[in-house]
Amino acid sequence: MKIVICSSEVVPFAKTGGLADVSGALPLALENLKQEVIVVMPGYSCVKNAGIKINPLKPGFSYATIGKNVKVYFIENEEYYNRAGLYGEKTGDYPDNLLRFSFYSKKTLELLKMINFCPDVIHCNDWQSALIPVYLKTNLKNDNFYKKTKTILTIHNLAYQGLFAAEQFSSLGLDGALFNIDGFEFYGKINFLKAGIIFSDFITTVSKGYANEILTKDFGCSLEGVLNTRKKNLSGIINGLDYSLWDPKTDKQIFANYDASDLSGKKKNKKELQKLCGLLIKEDIPLLGFVGRLAEQKGIDLLSDIIKDMSKLNIQIVILGTGDLKYHILLEEVAKKIPHLFSLNLKFDDALARRIYAGCDMFMMPSRYEPCGLGQMISFKYGTIPVVYKTGGLSDTVSNFDPKTKKGDGFIFTDYNKDAFLSSINNGLAVYAKKDIWQSFVKKVMSYNFSWEESARKYVELYKK
Repeated sequence: MKIVICSSEVVPFAKTGGLADVSGALPLALENLKQEVIVVMPGYSCVKNAGIKINPLKPGFSYATIGKNVKVYFIENEEYYNRAGLYGEKTGDYPDNLLRFSFYSKKTLELLKMINFCPDVIHCNDWQSALIPVYLKTNLKNDNFYKKTKTILTIHNLAYQGLFAAEQFSSLGLDGALFNIDGFEFYGKINFLKAGIIFSDFITTVSKGYANEILTKDFGCSLEGVLNTRKKNLSGIINGLDYSLWDPKTDKQIFANYDASDLSGKKKNKKELQKLCGLLIKEDIPLLGFVGRLAEQKGIDLLSDIIKDMSKLNIQIVILGTGDLKYHILLEEVAKKIPHLFSLNLKFDDALARRIYAGCDMFMMPSRYEPCGLGQMISFKYGTIPVVYKTGGLSDTVSNFDPKTKKGDGFIFTDYNKDAFLSSINNGLAVYAKKDIWQSFVKKVMSYNFSWEESARKYVELYKK
């Protein structure tokens, strides 16, 4: 089949989050399954920093090659894409994002005709490419080139929808009648994602759990009504993990390499991480890690409360990430009081993130909601046991460990509050104290396989359908 992946960010060319990882890894997995796949993304100024040759195509278009022969095409526009950020700056989103991403969508459809790549499926991702199904079903509905093309829209995080002032609708080049409750209109604003959900042939999201959750008021972000009208054409496919990038046996940024057959390297990583973070160097004290955004969605409110009780639990915690200023201030105050137990790192640091996965005993993901989550998959591979809230992709990939039956692979709490979170940590600490059980537990989770191959096969089945 001929497949086009449309994404606003793709590793290694541009990244702000997990969308880029998915959009960089899925095409390579599809190529390995003998599919003919190309990728189309905006030609940001940062793409040249990837260290991959950029080839000119025609004015406004260029391309590079990843994998064996996957072409990544760039839609160029100096005015729109030659900027420091992908979507905005610290002060907020770029005010012309409607123009930037409608331009990208239109030019993508121009490009496919120009290179004569007639797709069976165009796979769009999030609001930035959600206009593509709309243009196909409206302005291009009589175009023979696209008469057999179907579209899929993957929602990576429903909270980000692409909202714009109603006055900008005329800039989209669409019939004004589409700005209504059955189209783009959303509480008086334009909603790109809503339109994409309505006009796509099929909708996916990044886990079965999240696919069910977004149909509810609690997680639907006010689009649950629209999504319920499409629920027969909605499914969840869990993201994969690229083990060529995430493997303690080959990871060059951790202190010592190791695998399930020899965990001595993991002990060394713990000791060196404690030293690096200024913590008490003690092998027996449980070390818990967190890597992510310091935001309410990620459960930082619960984590902040837990840290205040740390001295009672006899544990150490290392946190890496940036986010809301209120959490920065709160956590900095705690860090000053117990520096030997708590290491706070308010930055993004890939090497330190890997060292946290490798050196910690447990990895905390108390997210209020988590569409998929890669942290739990990475922590499995590095032999670090996840402690998670039962939501979205976390509920799909982590089951509660029972020390009697040895079944399960993490510690889960089902009520979103501090006491339930504390209880799940205490359950983990009780198992950690039984060294033989803990070591076999660690070896078991390190054998798990969440590679992209299985996820890619499910996408191919969907494309064929």
